[in-house]
Parts: sequence; C-alpha cells; structure tokens
Amino acid sequence: MPWIAQYLWLIPVLPLAAAAIIAICRQRRRRLAASLAIGSMAVSFLLAVAALALTLHPRTSEAVWRETFSFSWFEFGATALQLGWVLDPLSACMTVMVTLVSLLIFIFSVGYMQPDENFTRFFGFLSLFAAAMLGLVIANSLLLLFIGWELVGLASYLLIGFWYHKPSAAAAAKKAFITTRIGDLGFLLGMVWWYASSGTLLFYDGGNGCLEASALNLLTAQTTFGGMAVSTAISLLIFCGAMGKSGQVPLHVWLPDAMEGPTPVSALIHAATMVAAGVFLVARVYPLLDANPAQLAGISTALKVIAWVGVITAVFAACIAVAQTDIKRILAYSTISQLGYMMLGIGVGGVAVGMFHLLTHAFFKALLFLGAGSVIHGCQEEQDIRRLGGLKPYMPITFATYAIGMMALAGVPVFFSGFWSKDEILHQAMAWPVSRVPFYLGLIGAFLTAFYMTRQVCYVFGGAYRGGHRDNAAQNLKSKTSEEPSQPPQKHPHESPWVMTAPLIVLAVGALLLGFLGTPVWPWFHDYFNGRHSGVDFSRLREAWPVMAIATLFVVAGLGLGWRFYGGKRIVRAEQADPLEAFLPGVFAVLRRKFLVDEGYEATVIRGNAFAAAAMNWLDRHVWETGVLAIGYLTLGLSWASRLFDDYVVNLGFDTGCDRVRKSAKLLSSVQNGQIQSYLRIVAVALALLVLLLAWGGGL
Repeated sequence: MPWIAQYLWLIPVLPLAAAAIIAICRQRRRRLAASLAIGSMAVSFLLAVAALALTLHPRTSEAVWRETFSFSWFEFGATALQLGWVLDPLSACMTVMVTLVSLLIFIFSVGYMQPDENFTRFFGFLSLFAAAMLGLVIANSLLLLFIGWELVGLASYLLIGFWYHKPSAAAAAKKAFITTRIGDLGFLLGMVWWYASSGTLLFYDGGNGCLEASALNLLTAQTTFGGMAVSTAISLLIFCGAMGKSGQVPLHVWLPDAMEGPTPVSALIHAATMVAAGVFLVARVYPLLDANPAQLAGISTALKVIAWVGVITAVFAACIAVAQTDIKRILAYSTISQLGYMMLGIGVGGVAVGMFHLLTHAFFKALLFLGAGSVIHGCQEEQDIRRLGGLKPYMPITFATYAIGMMALAGVPVFFSGFWSKDEILHQAMAWPVSRVPFYLGLIGAFLTAFYMTRQVCYVFGGAYRGGHRDNAAQNLKSKTSEEPSQPPQKHPHESPWVMTAPLIVLAVGALLLGFLGTPVWPWFHDYFNGRHSGVDFSRLREAWPVMAIATLFVVAGLGLGWRFYGGKRIVRAEQADPLEAFLPGVFAVLRRKFLVDEGYEATVIRGNAFAAAAMNWLDRHVWETGVLAIGYLTLGLSWASRLFDDYVVNLGFDTGCDRVRKSAKLLSSVQNGQIQSYLRIVAVALALLVLLLAWGGGL
C-alpha cells in the first residue's frame, strides 16, 4: 500500500491537533493560534495534493483507483466494529478542495478578525471545523463519517454563535443545530437499518463492504412498507441527513440565519465544509441510491427524489434571493440554490456531474463570501446593499475579484467555471428519461441567478456611495461587545489589506481556470472519476452546443434584465424603493418575506411544539402531579391502617397468646424443680389416679 494511503489519517488529525493546542492557549497568544491553524492546514493541503497525485496514475486491475485501510475499533462478543479510511477520486478531490479553500479562508481571517478579542478561540474553532470535515471526507466507514458529520454540526454551532453577545447569533446557532438534527435523525435510522441488514458499515472491504455488490443485492432483494425495497428506504432516510446539512427544501431555513456568524465562517460553511457535506454524502453512497430491485429498470426511486428535491430547491431559493437586501443573505440563498443544482446533477447525471459543480462552486462561492467580507470590513460593518454603492474606485481588487465570482456563479460563458459545471447539469437534465421539467426549471434558476447577482453587484459597486452619512454605521463592530461604546465610521470606504485580498486573487484564478477540467471537448474530471483515460474530442461539441446556447440565452437575459432594472445610476438614495419592488410590489413582498416559510413554521411546527409543551406542562401539574399526590396520600393512609391493624389485631393477639404460653410454661417450670421427692409425690398421685380410673371402669 502506498505510504500516503496508509497515513491519510494525518490530513484531518493535523488541524485537530492544532485545535486541541489552541484550546489550551491563552487569549493573548494570537500569533501562535493563527500560525498553528494555518500551518497545520498548509501541511494537510500538501498531503492532500500527494494523495490526489497518487490517484492520477491509472491502474489496470479495476476501473476506479481505490485504496482502503481498516482497523478494529472495539469488539463486542464475536463481532468487531471496524473503522477506516479510503483514498479514491472522490476523497482525493474533496480533501484538496477542503484544505485549499480552508487555508485561504484561514489566511483571510487573520485580517478580518484582527480586532476581535476572541481571535485565538476563533482559530481553534476553525481548525476543529476543518478537521471534522476532512475526517468525514476520508472515512471508509459510515459510522466514522457520521462521527465527523456530528462534529461538523457542533463546530458550526460554535462558529455561527461565535459573537455570543448578539442574541440573533445565539438564536441562529440554535436554529442551525436543531434543524440539522431533524435530518440527522433520519440519517441515524438509515445507518442502523443498513448495519442490521448488511452486517457492516465499511463502504469497501474486499467485496464485503456495504456499498459493494453482495450487500446491495441483499438490500434490493428485501422489501418493506408497500413493497418498497429496503435499499430505497435506507437511501431516503440517509438523504434526510443530506437535506438538513445541505439546506434542501424544507430544511433550508437555518442556512440564511447562519450569516449571523463572522464572514469567514459563512465562507467556510458555504464553500468547503458543512453544506458540502450533504452533497458529498449523497455522492459517497451513490451505489446504494442507484441500486434497483431486480424487477425494476431505469432510474431508481431514490435518485428521482433527489433530482426533484434539488431542482425545486434551486428555483425556490433563487426566487427568494431576488428580493433580499443583506449582502450575505443573498449569497446564502444563492448557496441553497446551487446546492439544489448539485443534487439535481447527481440525480440525473451521476457523481461526477454533481461533484464537478461542488468543486467549482467551492471556489467562486468562497470568493464571493470573502469578497463580501472585504466589503463589510471596508465599509464599517455595513451589510445592507442599499447603504453601499460606488465601491468600485475605493476597492478595485475586491471589485475585480468579486466580479469574477459573480460571473462564475451566474454561468457567464466561456471563461468562468460555473458555466461549464452548470451547463453539464442542464445537459444531463435535458437527457433525463424521466421528465424534462427539471431541465426547464434549471433554466429558470440560471436566469434568476444571473438577475439577482447583477442586482447585487449594481447595488454594491455601482452608482455613488450611499452609506457615509450614517452616524451609526459602526455600531456592530465585530470586535466590540454590546456593553462597549461604538466607534465613529470612516468617511469613505477603503480597500482591505493584502492578507485579505491575496486569498481573493487566488480564489478568482480558481474560479476562472477550474471549469476547463470538465468541458465537453476535454471532460477530464468526468473521465478521472469514472476511471477512464481522457482525451480531447471536438466532436462532442455537436451534442452539447444546443443546451449551451439555450443556457447562455437565459443567462444573458438575466444579466440584461438585471442591468435594465439596476444598472447605471438608477439607485441614488438608500431609502429609495427597489426598482423591482416598484414594478411588482406584491410579488416582491412575498419574495422578501421568503415565501413566508419561517412564518409558516412559526405558526405550525413551533406553535404546535409550544402548545404541546404547554399541554404537557398542564398535564404534568394537574393530572400526573395530582395523581402522584393521590397515590402518595393513599399509600400513607394504607400505611396507617396497616399500623393500626398490626398494633391492635396482630400484635394484640400475638401478645395474648405469648402471655398464656408464658404462664403455662411458668406452671410447668414449678413442677420440674429438680427435687426427687416432688417427682415421687407426682408419681404416687398419678398412680392413685390410675387405680381409681381403672376401678371406675371395672377393669380390676
């Protein structure tokens, strides 16, 4: 076994060790904390690159390059519970992406979090977050993956609520933790069921793993409710966990609120770690999702569900993003929409299609979030796009890199990675034999994405600066608690320092170049994932160009309409009504209120839970407590009755009997006094009585 495959565990352990050391450091050891976090991530990145390089060498023994390492964690009876890690194209690509994007976010955080008094603790949480995600990525066991999965949830809770002095941050952290736990419950049930049915949780184990043919054939041969195959039921339960982590409808509500955390946290969650975990889980268990009972042909039920949920999420979130005014929340709904595209890609085209969009999205979404962080940093913590504007001359590097990220997200052809990865998803949706509806919805999502990103860029960088007149612009400085006085704002925005702009430039290069690894002419990424040799073939363009042309038309239409509404100098005052709101006030109001989903949950689930809690409280106080008191008093009464019966019936009778026995014994003891003459006297009396008795009976 190659050395890197055997020591793959070092990739997550290094940042985990850094987190442990930072945890015991004092708050003033800021440089040490940042150095440990960045240094450990840099070494993990180098190891990940070495692992990826190993998988690039073709092997003739099997279609897909794969090395596994397993060990016994503990034993119960004759059964050993095994854990392990796997090196294959999926884990190799993910480790490189997670380590590189996390490293850049860590470097950006040095500048962004510099004024924060909890700087050291922040880097400890970041390292824990990255370590949990990396452990999840390399896992060859569903149990080890679940352990990393829950650690990711814990770290997200700590980071979303990092500014604990803000009630909104604490509420957002709780909302994220509880909402994702709902999906994780389904994941846990599916994992237990899978283990009970297959007898193992190792993905690959020399033909005996739970993702290999023997286990999958067993699962597809068994049926459960309504004739559903066990493989389908387990797939849907595990997909519930992916829906929670990746913010799929209806478990998407936590993701926009997660913007209450520091902007580097938002970038890490939305680009490299938490939300990518759900898509990665679906990609990892794809053989199970694709498994079909012997009597069925075509697309599995699980993949149909994933495709439909994904495309509905993509359009739903894109509609909401159109009417938001917080720069980070627009990007948050954009992330939800793009995650829907990833799910759609896996559902209609397979692992390579969805994962290609995940990798390209990681770079341009990290770029956009860090760019938003640079804007917030340079504009005295202002996040409302209506109070920004005109930032292009003040922040040229941020503007240039943000524009690249925006065009990559919108799918502008040909030099932007988002165009190629999203086009591949639409191409596969067009050829999906089940329905063409996801393709049409995907086009609508592409149009909306181009529209709302044009709107955001025009609001933030176009026109004139609209935020300098506010006296309270610095009231939410991240370095201050609610008890400390705010600082006055600067007169004009300013560019961020190099430690923040350098990661933007690197991510912008990735957003430009990464897409060329998956073009129809040279589909290297897809061939690499499927274990095939790749080559250049221009004839593939004949099949791909119609979808590319249609998608480009929708993107151009979105860009043009966005410029028509928001371009030029149409926005001159912060208090000015949104142009789209003036055109469609009713629709805009519904979109701004996010289709009233949160209000719906408040009126149903939350209110129902509160009613149930109140009912349980009333039941506990007035029924169960009364019942307990009644039983207590009844028990006390029975104990008194028992005592009276014992004292005046049982004890009295027993004492009387004992007294009589004692008197009889005393009488008998007076006879047996040890004097021989007394005994002779008794014998004489007894002999006389015997003679009289015999004489009386006539026996003599």
